[in-house]
Amino acid sequence: MLTLLALLCLFASLLPAGLAVVNLMVLRTPEAEPDDGLVSILIPARNEAGNIAGTVHAALASTGVPVEVIVGDDHSTDATAAIVTGIGDPRLRLSPVPDLPEGWTGKNHACAHLASQARGRWLLFIDADVTLQPGAAAALSARARQTGAALVSAVPRQRMDTLGERLTVPMINFLLLGYLPMLLMRRLPNPSLATACGQLVLFDAAAYGVTGGHGAVRGFLHDGVRLAPIFRRAGYRTDLVAGARIATCRMYDGFPAAWAGFSKNAHEGLATPRALPLWTALLGLGHLLPPLLLLAGLLGLMPSAATVLAALAFGVSLATRAAITLATGEPIATIPLHPASIAVALAIQWNVLLRRERAGAATWKGRSYPVGGA
Repeated sequence: MLTLLALLCLFASLLPAGLAVVNLMVLRTPEAEPDDGLVSILIPARNEAGNIAGTVHAALASTGVPVEVIVGDDHSTDATAAIVTGIGDPRLRLSPVPDLPEGWTGKNHACAHLASQARGRWLLFIDADVTLQPGAAAALSARARQTGAALVSAVPRQRMDTLGERLTVPMINFLLLGYLPMLLMRRLPNPSLATACGQLVLFDAAAYGVTGGHGAVRGFLHDGVRLAPIFRRAGYRTDLVAGARIATCRMYDGFPAAWAGFSKNAHEGLATPRALPLWTALLGLGHLLPPLLLLAGLLGLMPSAATVLAALAFGVSLATRAAITLATGEPIATIPLHPASIAVALAIQWNVLLRRERAGAATWKGRSYPVGGA
């Protein structure tokens, strides 16, 4: 029985390993190409005084394409607006976001408002904690032109300065590169294969208007995941590219913030009665059980065949994580934390699922929203 369990663990670890090998070969950083099409860099900001100056200066330093930068001040109570106003670049505008209408979530409302103010052919939405490399806007718009995609997104290189961040944030790239078949995502128009990262996403402005843009997902919290399938249902192509060399982001500043942030997104992610048991089996067998079975084997509590299989599964799991970590520029120190990261990720999802009916709402940036969107 233990040998069969260890064999299942090996199979479960080989699935993301195989996908990661293919995905890392096809997921490339787009090359920046000069173009005269205006890129509107749109930054929703709510109490971002600690980040906004660096984010805006980096956006204004964009090369290869003309840019305008618009910051949507979403009722900040700190110095966000004053900092933006003080920068004083003619390509920069501060646009106060109107009061939040019923049925909207804050970020989607701010993004929709920013889009209404933009003049560019391309709309590049970035979070207020994202720092663009100079060629980022030119690279993403070039990729859109080359492939005909109306939506091109990327996951920035994630900065993680605390243990709590290193336990949680790497799961973004691990799940994406280990479990999304990129070749099928690009070759098939199926909306279920489409995804995007809301931290960094470029839209064709005309397609954004046709689909309704952020207005089409007004009641949801996870805009990146929701928008890409909508574009595909409308007949547009979407694409995902490597983002570690074109932008950097520090999502959270410690474990409490990371737990709250990933819990907010879990409401519309894995934390559903159908999806979470399957993901628990996949992640548990592939990444959690192997080190436990290996330890049991080393203590003489399992047959030698089961111990060997568990060791192979654990090795494959860590090798997959190492390959993804190196390719995405994440800290090497996060690799041995991988089993703990899986455990924390599942704990967040199960906590959200089990609390869903009692809580009834997700809270973020001082606002509460009904669970499940509008």
